[in-house]
Amino acid sequence: MVVVIGSGAGGGTLAFELSQKGIDVVVLEAGARRAVADFRNDDMAMFALFSWLDERTTSGNWSVGRTSPGLPVWTCKTVGGTTAHWGACALRFQPHEFKARTTYGSILGTSTMDWPFDYAEIAPWYDRAEDKLGVTGTHGIPHLPVSNNGKILYAGARALGYTAVGQTHMAINSQPRAGRPACQQAGYCVAGCTFAAKWSTLYTEIPAAELTGRCEVRAESHVLKIEHDRQGRVSGVIYADAEGNRQRQRARVVCLAANSIESPRLLLNSASSMFPAGLANSSGQVGKNYTRHVSGSVFAVFDKPVHMYRGTTQSSFVQDEAPHHDARGFAGGYLLELISMGLPALAANFAPGRWGREYASILDSYDHLAGVWIVGEDLSVESNRVSLHHERKDRFGLPIANVHSDDHPNDLAMQEHAYRQAAALYEAVGATRTVRVPPYPATHNMGTNRMADNPRDGVVNRFGRSHDIANLFVSDGSQFTSSSAENPTLTIVALAIRQADHIAGLMGRNEL
Repeated sequence: MVVVIGSGAGGGTLAFELSQKGIDVVVLEAGARRAVADFRNDDMAMFALFSWLDERTTSGNWSVGRTSPGLPVWTCKTVGGTTAHWGACALRFQPHEFKARTTYGSILGTSTMDWPFDYAEIAPWYDRAEDKLGVTGTHGIPHLPVSNNGKILYAGARALGYTAVGQTHMAINSQPRAGRPACQQAGYCVAGCTFAAKWSTLYTEIPAAELTGRCEVRAESHVLKIEHDRQGRVSGVIYADAEGNRQRQRARVVCLAANSIESPRLLLNSASSMFPAGLANSSGQVGKNYTRHVSGSVFAVFDKPVHMYRGTTQSSFVQDEAPHHDARGFAGGYLLELISMGLPALAANFAPGRWGREYASILDSYDHLAGVWIVGEDLSVESNRVSLHHERKDRFGLPIANVHSDDHPNDLAMQEHAYRQAAALYEAVGATRTVRVPPYPATHNMGTNRMADNPRDGVVNRFGRSHDIANLFVSDGSQFTSSSAENPTLTIVALAIRQADHIAGLMGRNEL
């Protein structure tokens, strides 16, 4: 029996792949199970319905710690995990990003490392992931149409001399595929797709896994601790069911896919006399090297209506700044991706702490706004970490997570460059005003159980297998060695498919 903790991009994919291979799987998901019929084109209502709102704290000098101290990251607590709300931008990492230390060199204050493998090794798994998700612009699948928001982005980018401008690779059907309809351009992608055109494990991988008869999904099953036997192998998990009763599920293998905050928290909360620093933590690296993305947004006001909310939210982007160029004064690169929000969400997130006539005038111009989101590589810093709070506990009596992040000078230099370029882009096509928006609660969370060939440098090996405990795996973005300039979900899925093949091989040879 393989126990998978979490049902999002990593856990949901892994459950499907393993069950297809004839392996029995139990998926334990802390959140409730929703249906597409529960989704509404209402940003705020859906945020309340499926967000992870359990208490967390934050520290460090990052702006999110000031603007959103009680919600430093935005993840989901529902079957399907954060694939219920993601914008479905499905991009491959660039080859150099798998060799960050080699490419960027030693940068003071960072703990940047190369991944244990290169792009060529992961490329076939990217192919499989793109086919699974139905990613537009791959496998002969047409791109989604360009929105008004995108047309302005294109015009401004070309006015600046950018050439790598186009339609984003999206895990949203541009035509009917895999039993799901085509996108209807409603514009509420991150509120949960009411048409199920967007790929989400909630209605793709999870039901297909259950149909094999090999997979059981237990919703509202909050895992509290991973247990181990006298030999130091994981033997099962303790979880609280929907009524709060504690249950035990035995396991031959445990795969941890609870996201980059809850996965290290669970390992740390599973400390024992044999593993006093937490499970899989002989290196002391569990929870460390937390990365998100260098982020922020720029909105522009135009004389004529834009209606940015019409069309797929992230269907266009600019890639010219994504490669690494030393001359810019920072390592790594960034993307400029379309962004839009419903009016209530915009009012809540547009300018935390602002008020008055200036703020109101921007909201008054809602239908005249265009917007772009900065997504850049956040370099690993060991002291940026997820740790257990020394005093606060959750309703089960376990320490809650504290998310600590300090902006590195490289982050700030990249962010400033991106803010300037985005503003110049809009000004080049007649914007009457541009407004910088600070980063929102982090939605791309990575790196807290990172991969490394050397057990001293990381938590898991190139297949996500714990260096310390042979039958414990990490299957989410916390295994990332570095963050890249691209959205992480496609890479999480590719690694999960690859990991499933690896686990099945080990089990078939009785090596697990």
